[in-house]
Amino acid sequence: MVPQPIPEELRRFVLTSIASVPHLEALLLLRGGTQQDWSTQAVAERLYISDKLAATLLADLSRAGMTVTLRHAGSEPVFRYQPATAALGQVIDALADLYGRRLVDVTHLIHAKLERKAQQFADAFTWRKES
Repeated sequence: MVPQPIPEELRRFVLTSIASVPHLEALLLLRGGTQQDWSTQAVAERLYISDKLAATLLADLSRAGMTVTLRHAGSEPVFRYQPATAALGQVIDALADLYGRRLVDVTHLIHAKLERKAQQFADAFTWRKES
């Protein structure tokens, strides 16, 4: 049985809003604990990544309106899953469901996007003979 194509709305969201698989993994981790505050260190430990990468991922997700950054007096910032709009939350829920069923397809879509960007960057430095 051939799987159905990824729905266009989710495809567009992944291509425009999910920078990498670690970004998606961090988003889904926070989504799984909706009322939980997540420190950079806790996310790093759960995803087996460095604290520095976790901080970057969480800041990116916060800037994109998928999480909020909470600052408590005298402590490091913590993050909580809180989409900026209900519509964004619904798209993320649909993506989480799709990722659970079709992990390979979603990761291939993300990697294909990254490969295209890398190729475009490389092409920008390709020497072209002037006509």
